[in-house]
Amino acid sequence: MSGGPTRILIVGGGYVGMYTALRAQKKLSRGRAEIVVIDPQPNMTYQPFLPEAAAGSVEPRHVVVPLRRVLKKCRVITGRVSAIDHGRRSVTVEQETGDVYQLSYDLLVVAPGSIARTLPIPGLAEQGIGFKTIGEAIYIRNHVLSRLDFASSTEDPALKRRALSFVFVGGGYAGVEALAELEDMARYACRYYPNLTSADLRWVLVEASNRIMPEVSVGLSAYTAKRLKQRSIDVRLATRLVSAVDGRIELSDGESFEADTLVWTAGVKAHPLAARSGLPVDDKGRLTCRANLTVKGVEGVFSAGDTAAVPDLSKDDPNALCGPSAQHAVRQAKVLADNLARAVNGQALEDYKHAYAGSVASLGLYRGVAELYGVKVRGPLAWFIHRTYHLSRVPTFNRKVRVLADWTAALFFRREVVSLGQLQSPRHDFERASAS
Repeated sequence: MSGGPTRILIVGGGYVGMYTALRAQKKLSRGRAEIVVIDPQPNMTYQPFLPEAAAGSVEPRHVVVPLRRVLKKCRVITGRVSAIDHGRRSVTVEQETGDVYQLSYDLLVVAPGSIARTLPIPGLAEQGIGFKTIGEAIYIRNHVLSRLDFASSTEDPALKRRALSFVFVGGGYAGVEALAELEDMARYACRYYPNLTSADLRWVLVEASNRIMPEVSVGLSAYTAKRLKQRSIDVRLATRLVSAVDGRIELSDGESFEADTLVWTAGVKAHPLAARSGLPVDDKGRLTCRANLTVKGVEGVFSAGDTAAVPDLSKDDPNALCGPSAQHAVRQAKVLADNLARAVNGQALEDYKHAYAGSVASLGLYRGVAELYGVKVRGPLAWFIHRTYHLSRVPTFNRKVRVLADWTAALFFRREVVSLGQLQSPRHDFERASAS
């Protein structure tokens, strides 16, 4: 290491990156370490609240945490790490302006997170939208409401059916929660359209496996599917999206129909930076790590979260790995920060071990499912547990208070169901005026 403060470079400002830096800045003085965080976005998104942000239950600004505000003792760089050269202990940083430069480090944390796992399906790239960022959540909310506006205004029955057809591909937590919250919002919004009813809306959930929400038990998965079907949501199991060219949805079971809305939530994969870093990776492109969160075969490199293949010491199977969940990411970040401090101080590193506590999911207002330490909970109580858990986990006291205020206000005032479609193309009217 260099003679001055140890430079700790953290690639990624998501769960692992932000929580690691937040804890490390408390454990290491500036005289001992310089902590640098690099991410294309200057904020961290608390993704479990994205469905509620999309549905309008939570203000979108309250779902994101400004990195510079919470990482006061760190240097935050807004940019993208495009390459890692561990031989020289440096990374290549690319900024939005096009500027490219090298930045050296003593200790490296690779935690860029994950990206959507897409498939070469015709029309998907042109018609689909993901659900991983606050921008996507806001876009989908505005888009769904704009489709209600359009359907209420058109006289063409075919265009109306197309506008009111909403397809979600992927039956994991992200897909189920997003669909459930948005369906709840759209059904509520129908009261403001005299010529529309909730029966006019068509919601389709497409899942390639034989059940949704594989993170929970078979019984709770079946219960969730049943509850969705009771809300007239079309749950298609063992079904794949075959094509989406020009908005015509073709499914593997032979069904074909037109839809203006296609949301892709069919899983994630490790960020491609890991595979091209020159560091050891597994067959899924994740960095192969030891239980102490260091990357195998190299010195001074750490990783955790979706980009890392970390042994799960809580299981008897020696080949078991920690799943790509927020629960593991947040807890791994705590151990990772402690191990960074130990590395700087020349102390032995500790292993990460955490038994999976369970899962919680919201299915819309006052509906939810939860499975905690083997105990299954359904309905309003599960919904309350879901909100309580995530309120306790969202970072900073400021954000906790603001989210709680959003929920409290919702108890006394009706939902806001206005579409701000202008946000998608704010310069459109100005360009038209300039052209004329």
